[in-house]
Amino acid sequence: MKKIIPILLIASMLYYVSSCEKDDICVEGDTPLMVIGFFDIEDTTEVKRVSSIRIRNIDIDSILTNGSFSDRANSPDSLMVPLRSSATSTMYQIISGSRDDDETEQEIGNIDTLTISYDLGEAFISRACGFVVNYNNITVTVPESAENWIQDIKVVQPNVENTDNIHVKIFH
Repeated sequence: MKKIIPILLIASMLYYVSSCEKDDICVEGDTPLMVIGFFDIEDTTEVKRVSSIRIRNIDIDSILTNGSFSDRANSPDSLMVPLRSSATSTMYQIISGSRDDDETEQEIGNIDTLTISYDLGEAFISRACGFVVNYNNITVTVPESAENWIQDIKVVQPNVENTDNIHVKIFH
């Protein structure tokens, strides 16, 4: 009996040590945002800011604000917008020349509606982060109208896997 107790003690300690897992911390587990850049229609390499831009997510009826821009400010060179991970399309109203008075926005601001369609894909990041959603085969459409301030759209990177580069160029 005295010989069995040390053997059981050693076996249980080995089991305890081998079953321990290191603590994983997720640092790169965010679903990427789509990056939109604004360019001049006359010189397609020239960045052109949008004055008093407002972006409204039609799907959830909310105004988009995040770290890449402020509501009704002049647009930066590019901005990041989220796409829905529970559907295969997202709709945004992008308003140029938006005003502080919501009632006159329909009359004063120039509103174009973008429909962004895509295929959903999953990418395994790590055991701590799990999976993130990637967006593949992006297409962007805007209904044609003589009053559109957006004159052309070009998808330059059809897969959204990170936020390192511009995915969509909007020319105005």
